[in-house]
Amino acid sequence: MSETDTFIDEVSEEVRRDRLYALMRKYGWIAVLLVVLLVGGAAFNEWRKASARAEAQALGDAILAAEEQADPAERAAALAALEVDGDAAAVVAMLAATDGQDGAAALRALADDASIDSLYRDLAQLKLVTAADSGLDNAERRARLEPLAVAGAPFRVLAEEQLALIDIDDGQTDAAIARLQSLLVDDEASGALRRRASQLIVALGGSLETS
Repeated sequence: MSETDTFIDEVSEEVRRDRLYALMRKYGWIAVLLVVLLVGGAAFNEWRKASARAEAQALGDAILAAEEQADPAERAAALAALEVDGDAAAVVAMLAATDGQDGAAALRALADDASIDSLYRDLAQLKLVTAADSGLDNAERRARLEPLAVAGAPFRVLAEEQLALIDIDDGQTDAAIARLQSLLVDDEASGALRRRASQLIVALGGSLETS
């Protein structure tokens, strides 16, 4: 390589370096801003997660403290006094309904409240149907349970069990046995539910054979 070529290369390198420095002076603040935004966003996200965990823990502690009250009325009052919203409000309301004097009415209100998540509405519906003081006749209990027993519903197998009990109460023994036998081979049914189903089938004079 000649001295002329070396000189040209050195000049070209200086020109490129000068251009790079010029670009950094002109646009470098953008890179700095991006770094600040990334670091700040990550810090804010961690703070938000920590705050959510702290709020959830505080709510859990408050619920446990309320549930430790010996008197049902005091438990219901303590739960009702909690300041909650959203899904947590539905959960606390169901817990309070269990202890309150107007539990069935509170459960009915939750079950019929279209503004809350369907999961909690369905749970309130199931608790209402099984409440001793619900005041529901078998026809209304069945009407409230049937939508919970469709495929994919979160409490389907529990609703099926309750429907079998209604069948028994209505004198429809064969229908009850068939429903209970289906639960014996249902993958979503728990071991405890299957044991209850087996006991009922035997008590009704049915067979545990499902094939």
